[in-house]
Amino acid sequence: MRNVYLSLCDITLNGCLPWIEAGYEVVAVDPQHGTTRTENGVTKFAGTVEDAMPLIGDLIEGGRIAFVAGYPPCTDMAVSGARWFESKREKDRMFQAKAVMVAEQCRTIGRLSGAPYFVENPVSVLASAFGKPQHTFHPADYTAYEAGDNYTKKTCLWTGNGFVMPAPDKDETLGAPDNRIHFASPGPERANFRSATPMGFARAVFAANHKPAIEAAA
Repeated sequence: MRNVYLSLCDITLNGCLPWIEAGYEVVAVDPQHGTTRTENGVTKFAGTVEDAMPLIGDLIEGGRIAFVAGYPPCTDMAVSGARWFESKREKDRMFQAKAVMVAEQCRTIGRLSGAPYFVENPVSVLASAFGKPQHTFHPADYTAYEAGDNYTKKTCLWTGNGFVMPAPDKDETLGAPDNRIHFASPGPERANFRSATPMGFARAVFAANHKPAIEAAA
């Protein structure tokens, strides 16, 4: 039975929430979870994607995965940070190759799962490795699902296994979207804030791609 939502490189769990509410089990992998634990059907795996491979392999072999979402860290790939690339390269000439490797781990797991998947990144050098993304969106495209997401942030998706891109559904009464991501305050939580999945998009993806777990047999 395909009743597990697998989220890779995910600390906020925003994208998981619609699946949790629908009764799916969730496995969220990210070193920032601190300790590995399972609470109310949500397993927070405190480690890298590579660390989690035994668990992920069991889920794939058992045909249990209903959807895979990959959020590889964009700090070393996003073009918005290009001015720091050279200094990073001086410290570690493989820094971008390592970042792309994590993204490729996410994509490979999605492909092997047999379930719909996406790998998400802002406009970044990942396109040089993966090619043109299948889809792009701004959070403001889905304000009918979440009015608080009326902001811009062009986001790219590489997808497969029958992933259905939800059609934009805007609340036109909200006016022009803002640019809060660009003006996010510096600090330790800046990266997590900027990379958090917009809830409107999360709900739209769920609506377009979920199947009731009881019906989604392997």
